[in-house]
Amino acid sequence: MKKVLTAIALGFAALAASAQAWPTGKTVTIVVPFPPGGSTDLIARQLANELPKKLGGGTFVVDNKAGATGTIGAAQVTRSPADGYTLFVSSLGPFVIAPHLIKVPYDALKDLDPVSIAVQAPNVLVVPAVSPHKSIADVIAYEKANPGKMTFASSGNGSSDHLTAELFWLQTGTTGIHVPYKGGGPVMTDLLGNQVESSFMNINTAMPQIQAGKLRALVITSAKRSPLLPNVPTMEESGIKDANVYSWQAIAGPKGLPADIKKKLHDAVVASLNDPAVKPKLLELGFEIVANTPEQFAAYQAAEYARWGKLITSRNIKAD
Repeated sequence: MKKVLTAIALGFAALAASAQAWPTGKTVTIVVPFPPGGSTDLIARQLANELPKKLGGGTFVVDNKAGATGTIGAAQVTRSPADGYTLFVSSLGPFVIAPHLIKVPYDALKDLDPVSIAVQAPNVLVVPAVSPHKSIADVIAYEKANPGKMTFASSGNGSSDHLTAELFWLQTGTTGIHVPYKGGGPVMTDLLGNQVESSFMNINTAMPQIQAGKLRALVITSAKRSPLLPNVPTMEESGIKDANVYSWQAIAGPKGLPADIKKKLHDAVVASLNDPAVKPKLLELGFEIVANTPEQFAAYQAAEYARWGKLITSRNIKAD
């Protein structure tokens, strides 16, 4: 009996040591459910670079598991051990949008352990520089006079830019033509080529072409004006109510992360995002630092999940 108790005690001691050793026990994999090169990938790689510094060690690598609007990567994380060695960095899609559009093998509100929303960024309605539309008032007036005629490009059905357009039409009593593409790259190409008339594009994507004078920004979906575009009015200022939209990137883990690991990770994420060598660079790209608590993340996710679910249902939005 004594030997059994000793073995149990040693087992618990080993588990405790393992928990204390995180993240030095083995490589931490950050699953990104999209291809390399996008905003989510950028944030994940920034964290992978900074977290070892803040945690005093550990190796963090990014694993891009793209497919099914981000839900393949999400599902992989939910099936992984909740030991802190598999993490998830994603935009809002797999958390609050995709589950309303396709059948997913996880419960977005129950199977992921929220750590923090890292950053957020608004969308901007942009038109080519040659467009006759100089303001959001011009667009609304044109759409009311020509219902269902103006084209709005998006990176895909159910994407943030698509849902923003749907919300805009709903709140202004107008209609347009949604033109879905497979990703943001083709949207930009056709927008610059004047093949489509407009897009509610993420500010990170749009800024270089706005600054180059090739795109004109008409309205922004943030609660306040962006310091990057101080002359561009918000939706609220333009008389469009309840249309604030942010694309956001968050970090989570499989449900059941040990409390001590979750706290260490959260504190390190917050410190990384607010590091004087990191924060200004992110702000320059159009990101706003959120770095909220797990509880705040969970509450916001639930609200966003309900909001987008309602819009998708009411507008009869389909994945294909």
